[in-house]
Amino acid sequence: RKVYQYNVPESLPVASTVAKIKALDSDVGRNAEMEYRIVDGDGLGIIKISTDQDTQEGVLTLQKELDFETRSGYSLKIEVTNRNIDPRFLSLGPYIDTTAVRLTVEDVDEPPVFSSPGYTMVVSEAASAGTPIGTVSAHDPDTANYPVRYSIDRNTDLERYFNVDAMSGIITIAKTLDRETNAEHNITVLAIESQNPSQIGRGSVLVRLVDVNDNAPKFPMEYDTFVCENANPGDTIQRISAVDRDEPPSGHRFHFSLAPGAANNLNFTVQDNRDNTALILTRKAGFSRQEQPIYQLPIVIVDNGIPSLSSTNTLTVRVCGC
Repeated sequence: RKVYQYNVPESLPVASTVAKIKALDSDVGRNAEMEYRIVDGDGLGIIKISTDQDTQEGVLTLQKELDFETRSGYSLKIEVTNRNIDPRFLSLGPYIDTTAVRLTVEDVDEPPVFSSPGYTMVVSEAASAGTPIGTVSAHDPDTANYPVRYSIDRNTDLERYFNVDAMSGIITIAKTLDRETNAEHNITVLAIESQNPSQIGRGSVLVRLVDVNDNAPKFPMEYDTFVCENANPGDTIQRISAVDRDEPPSGHRFHFSLAPGAANNLNFTVQDNRDNTALILTRKAGFSRQEQPIYQLPIVIVDNGIPSLSSTNTLTVRVCGC
């Protein structure tokens, strides 16, 4: 045959067989072995051809994905030659022939496609419900280009923190967010073809929360602090630090001091080391377990957030007979 015509669905997977062609040869055995190659056409790089050694057919194989909306057909010129030619009969040649192969790409209903493989959206954790944080966009890749509707795959948003407008693709906050509970949310937005709801595209959206200073610093643990009865003024009895669930851009900076009501006490003082730690020092010589076995020391910790937050933490100091 001088012309072969085949219809190929655009959904055919890469590496699939597109078609088979075969040249006729009256010889047998080695003399009938053939070799096929594509010599011309607009399907170069899309289709390749190889020889089936058992049947001597030319097997056309798909090398790249087809897309009906981009191109609806391809033409190939294929040449076939004898692989083994007896030198005695070279003058009877040429042992070569050509044929044309025309491939028609068939349209297949495809799911909507998002304009981006993934979206990243950034929002303050203090943003209120109803605040828009970004927009997704998808379209029907088929020639009909039907409208699409958007929804959120709730399996990826079990707490229903977000909503998406079905028509515009605008994503909004549905309820209060907290970066300290979950700094990032990975949700999937569905794009559903209006004329065929079984055709569903999926888009990934990463929502990152920007920290606001909404947590006060505090002691990282319950300190077990002792002071000796024979302590001297200026003795260090405890080094303290702080933790804060917030993450300011420039890092934490804590300031330590005694609460106003205890600032003038004659027993202890706080020395801020300016490195997010502080020392608890004695202010007098000698302590008596019989007179007062326990002291409660209120310490104020202030962070460097905007606005700054503070907390009062109680340090319990026990007098021991060391």
